Amino acid sequence: GRTCPRTGAPGLWYPAPMLSLLSDIWSTDPARAGLILALSILAAALVERGLRHAFGALNARTELALPDRVLDAVRRPTFITVLAVGAEWASREANLHDRLTFLLRACLYSAAILTWTWASIRLAGAALDRISRRAQPGALLQPSTMPIFDIVAKVTSVALGLYLVFLAWNIDLTAWLASAGVLGIAIGFAAKDTLANLFAGLFILADRPYQLGDWIVLGDLRGRVTHIGVRSTRLLTIEDIEITVPNAMIAEGRIVNEAGGPNRAHRLAVNVGVAYGSDIDTVRAALLSAAETCDAQLARTPRPAVRFRAFGDSSLDFSLLVWVEDPGQREWVIDALNTAVYRALADAHLTIPFPQRDLWVKQWPSPPAPGDDHDRDG
Repeated sequence: GRTCPRTGAPGLWYPAPMLSLLSDIWSTDPARAGLILALSILAAALVERGLRHAFGALNARTELALPDRVLDAVRRPTFITVLAVGAEWASREANLHDRLTFLLRACLYSAAILTWTWASIRLAGAALDRISRRAQPGALLQPSTMPIFDIVAKVTSVALGLYLVFLAWNIDLTAWLASAGVLGIAIGFAAKDTLANLFAGLFILADRPYQLGDWIVLGDLRGRVTHIGVRSTRLLTIEDIEITVPNAMIAEGRIVNEAGGPNRAHRLAVNVGVAYGSDIDTVRAALLSAAETCDAQLARTPRPAVRFRAFGDSSLDFSLLVWVEDPGQREWVIDALNTAVYRALADAHLTIPFPQRDLWVKQWPSPPAPGDDHDRDG
């Protein structure tokens, strides 16, 4: 063979024979496929490492502050995608059978699509959570409305991922869509109550008649909202009992939000009656002093007020109006106010009357004659 003209070394080290040897190796199908697969693994690892450095540089030099879970969501799908492209290229260079090549390519692309579908769900959840936490009071996306957007994002991601998987396997979706329509009608009739709760939950989240932490009244049920779901709403009563109410029942009923309106303070009224002949100014002063000396925590604004409501059957009816910041303290505040009002009226020597009825008899019935009883017995 040839030798190097300068050193006399064998021809293996001469550039032309070296290139010829590499060309011979590349021309071999298994060797070329293995080299492409190895290079694809190396490229996937380099791309994954590059993503780590890119995220670190963005967090250090900009105000994006991308969280670590975003990197965790895109790292694995990127690695699998680069590896799948390289493996598909290697399978074509290996001159495998057409069916085997199609099966390998479909499996690789399906794995990449499914990983990106899962990544898109995680990215959408992270983005929605970040936006909802920074939302202004009048924004469309709020913590209470986030479940709507979260469900839409998940359904869209899964539907698009399944569609791409079907395309990767060359499956015609026309017949499947027709069957899905018939199946959807059957499922709709079978799960009409569940669907009713689902749509009612979407309307509740969009309309926002109440929010987390609000005290609401539904018929004879009163409690604090602890969870707003797509299917049901959970209320925590004053007895510390959690009750789950279907959203369809809430949507069809009357909702009283005690924490709603422009003023978050909740008004309470203590109704009391005093005897006729009592001094009205003295009653007002006694009730206001009861509110001031009450042990409960009342709102600073509005201030307590007294209203002369009506002339009752047995009393002059007054109402003591106070406001509390937390509607959940309603029962305790009423207890403290009733105690303070009773003591204040007693100190002011004001009488709380109770209903009295006078019975007037115009004429007593005459007693029966002795003979009338004998005749009646006979």
